[in-house]
Amino acid sequence: MPTYITLLNWTDQGIRAYRDTTKRTDTFIATLQKFGAKLVDIHWTVGPYDIVCVVEAPDDEAVTAALLQLGGAGNVRSTTLRAFDREEIEGIIAKTTS
Repeated sequence: MPTYITLLNWTDQGIRAYRDTTKRTDTFIATLQKFGAKLVDIHWTVGPYDIVCVVEAPDDEAVTAALLQLGGAGNVRSTTLRAFDREEIEGIIAKTTS
């Protein structure tokens, strides 16, 4: 399954309700499952992003739908990156030599 790195920042609403962040994570996990995706890892961070997630999803549409629902709750804004593991990037590089 494709991997996505999602960088999250709390909105004003989200930071006011920081005590509920782990409960909101449970809701996010359920939303991902609804779209056939899963939360691989999550970290609360210090720096330019408040939360970093690693998500696996069947396709771009599934992860986008889940993140739209997450963002629609109003607690976070997200930036998502498609990530490639070593095997995937080796396959991509091999295509450049053909």
